Amino acid sequence: MLTEAQACLSRTITLRRRLHRHPEPGLHLPVTLATVLEELADLAVEINLHETSSGLAVVLRGAEPGPTILLRGDMDALPITEASGLDFASENLGYMHACGHDLHTAMLAGAVRLLAAHRNRLKGDVLFMFQPGEEGFFGARFMLEEGLLETTGQTPTGAFALHVSNLYPSGEVWFRSGPQMAATDEVSITLKGRGGHAAFPHLALDPVPAAAQIIMGVETAVTRRVNVFQPGVITFACLKAGDAHNVIPDQARLLGTIRAFSDDTRAELHSIIRRVSSNVAAAHELTARVEFGTGYPATINHPDFSVFVRSVARQTLGEARVGKPPWPSMGGEDFSFVLNQVPGTMAYLGACPPGGTPGQVPGNHSNRVIFDEQAMVAGIALYSAVALAHCR
Repeated sequence: MLTEAQACLSRTITLRRRLHRHPEPGLHLPVTLATVLEELADLAVEINLHETSSGLAVVLRGAEPGPTILLRGDMDALPITEASGLDFASENLGYMHACGHDLHTAMLAGAVRLLAAHRNRLKGDVLFMFQPGEEGFFGARFMLEEGLLETTGQTPTGAFALHVSNLYPSGEVWFRSGPQMAATDEVSITLKGRGGHAAFPHLALDPVPAAAQIIMGVETAVTRRVNVFQPGVITFACLKAGDAHNVIPDQARLLGTIRAFSDDTRAELHSIIRRVSSNVAAAHELTARVEFGTGYPATINHPDFSVFVRSVARQTLGEARVGKPPWPSMGGEDFSFVLNQVPGTMAYLGACPPGGTPGQVPGNHSNRVIFDEQAMVAGIALYSAVALAHCR
């Protein structure tokens, strides 16, 4: 399979670079979708366009009846101005494929082509999920709500996705059974008091020190109220208050994220934020408005399917190129919506560029990130091998 995937590399690189030059964010990706459709136009596959987004479900029917397996590749980009220096850098100013979704899409298209050549070996169907809106737009959920899992006429019995990462050597695959990535929510806290002159703070109701106390109070409460073996992370990344050095503002706002692997921890983190915010605000005679934005569920790899994928990966790539991260990631992924309904696995595909040290080169979401395109050989091969092994 690796040899055949290597033969596809030149075409896959060409597609990846076309996608990289024209990144599009969110749920509606007209240029990206048209590019993918053009790439698949000569193949005998079923094309299913979605209505609420640029979601694309492609079906490859096997030679004989059997189960359906779902393979996912996300297509959207980030609102980042590229500074990679690549000669095929983004031409859409202010947007960039900084998370490797261009590689994911190109690899999945390569797998469609490779598996189409092996249709006679498939006992079942392959559902290729080309997904928009992974970066915070709930693209997977939109596709599921439109009936993605019924596209072939039967619910998939397995699901698999790859995500490139410069934390690992190029061409290696790393994943865990169980929690792989965290649930991710957002929080906004607005404190309202009374503004005044900086020289007379006793005549004002200052929200700034209260905001600072909330940050520290929440951090301390997490260490005392959350089981260390069911970890959770609250990070306040933005504090906005005032515009002048000598004016006490009447309002302060905190923005942050909440990450956890279990529903119980997720709920406790929400509760901590509400309790600390309301009580600190009351102590300062302020009012506090706390608002949560529910994000993605935790990405949980199915134990049995993960054993299956690990076996296929070892046979396809070799024992030395298949690893297990020492701990889950606190990052989030909306492939979790699929894994909530279908037993499956999401794995990291190492793509650290030549000469770089994994974990020390610019990584995902950096405006300077560069991925090794050679890693796509392993990705195409593994997508294809997992599908063939599942439908045999």
